[in-house]
Amino acid sequence: MKTFIKHKLRKALALLGLPEREFGLYLVRDAEITEVNFQYLGRPYPTNVISFSYWEGQRPPEIPYLGDIFISLETAEREAKEYDLPLRPYVLSLALHGLLHLLGYEHEKGKYAPYRMAQKEAELLEKLLPRGHKKVVNFIRRREYMPAKLAVNVDHVATVREARKVHYPDPVHAAVLAELGGAQGIVVHLRGDRRHIQERDVRLLREVIKTKLILEMAPTEEMIDFALEVKPDQVTLVPERRMEITTEGGMAVKGRVKKVKEVVEQLKEGGIAKVSIFINPDPIQLKAAAKTGADVVELHTGHYAEAQGKEELEKELSRLEEAARVAKDLGFEVHAGHGLAYENVEPVAAIPEIEEFSIGHAIVARALMVGMKEAVREMLTLIEKAR
Repeated sequence: MKTFIKHKLRKALALLGLPEREFGLYLVRDAEITEVNFQYLGRPYPTNVISFSYWEGQRPPEIPYLGDIFISLETAEREAKEYDLPLRPYVLSLALHGLLHLLGYEHEKGKYAPYRMAQKEAELLEKLLPRGHKKVVNFIRRREYMPAKLAVNVDHVATVREARKVHYPDPVHAAVLAELGGAQGIVVHLRGDRRHIQERDVRLLREVIKTKLILEMAPTEEMIDFALEVKPDQVTLVPERRMEITTEGGMAVKGRVKKVKEVVEQLKEGGIAKVSIFINPDPIQLKAAAKTGADVVELHTGHYAEAQGKEELEKELSRLEEAARVAKDLGFEVHAGHGLAYENVEPVAAIPEIEEFSIGHAIVARALMVGMKEAVREMLTLIEKAR
């Protein structure tokens, strides 16, 4: 085991452009790592890995020795069994974690450092392990995540405008203010009945916004032609019924894979960078979606948002957690949205696989009281502190 790990760590240093660096590696038992923990960190218990840099602050460049890495094989064996991971690749992941600490990476400070460190570990593991160990790489990618992004849906600014068929309030103006408040994307749903967003809005948003434009649309020829003309950064395919007040559920992909795949291919061939499917948190539907070539799935959170009572709420949250894991393992970028508000977003925002939320109605409603920029900031604060 030790020979294997040291060999892989030396390859990792070479991949990092640091082949001359040296380190110490100690594979120990729980009792030994507990003693090290207690002596140096005041922790009277075993941990899976600890690393000690020989240099606090700037290491003299002429000194190649980085420091020492201690790994408890007993703890590693327990964890590998618990996580259902092969032992040697898991121990290698711990060793890489320790090595990156020696190189200055830190996961206990700031919002973005944990994400950077986990991504670097996963990147190195992918290069050091055969393809059959993707499960370990995915486990590392899930361990630390950046806070999810927020894309703001401005449809209901247009709803107010269309109630009187006047020129105000303008969803384009609202989108600019949302970006100033920190939104990382703008979402609009151009519906077949044009009940709120109009073609004019989408065209202007394409020209004005500085983040990214996400166009939600039904997979009809009319909408496909419009998307290929305007070229938003992302298209999200949604089901649509004229009589519904709002989108009532995710798209049923199972049984329609061929048709959905044709739409996805048409959009991509026409220059749309990302295609997403709005989908219920159902593993069967997700596995069908994986055959369409879509890049993203947006999990429908409406049932969670409408859940009554603690038991039903926990059930729907568990469905979202499972669906997010399944979607991530299938290779999707995972988004979520529908019905999320200030009082219910945090439990869903804590699901690490979800990378982005699409939220509109609650933010527009809050903006009536505090302004769009502040409403967006308040929602971002809740999302960011959930992880």
